[in-house]
Amino acid sequence: MTPAFWPPTAQEIVFLLLSVVAVGSALLVVTTRQLVHAALWLVACFGALAGTYLVLTAEFVAWVQVLIYVGAVVVLMLFGIMLTRAPIGRTADLNSGNRVIAAIVAIATAAVLVTVVIDGFRTAYTPLEPGTGSAESLGGSIFRIWVLPFEALSVLLLAALIGAIVISRTDIKGRE
Repeated sequence: MTPAFWPPTAQEIVFLLLSVVAVGSALLVVTTRQLVHAALWLVACFGALAGTYLVLTAEFVAWVQVLIYVGAVVVLMLFGIMLTRAPIGRTADLNSGNRVIAAIVAIATAAVLVTVVIDGFRTAYTPLEPGTGSAESLGGSIFRIWVLPFEALSVLLLAALIGAIVISRTDIKGRE
């Protein structure tokens, strides 16, 4: 038996509010013209996602979201911005002039994704039960099934950091 959709429960209201914050900050990540502001909006987006994981009773995933993505990935991005001496403010040479086409493609892609998700999950309902995001089941899944992609991601992040350090060095001979 599926419950009625109206009135929404407190969990659903909090989930919707956090979703609005996540989508809004994600839009600001890709539309802001300042790179550091984009990284900070990404922190807000990841924080809202962690909140949605808490609402869905996946506490372990929420803390991993905060520790790994907010605590490591965003800090790594900010270090990369600082080490490569990327332009902090607005830069005229980075504008390609394809905003209208990009907006049309983005809206079309979003419409297709929303249509597919609504059509695919229209009748699906799963009641929220605590314990589905336990550390034991997730750890077993990560280190048994997903160990190779997990390690490949860590090597990729390390390579990006080393590349940022090499690019930022000015004492290497042979550079113009």
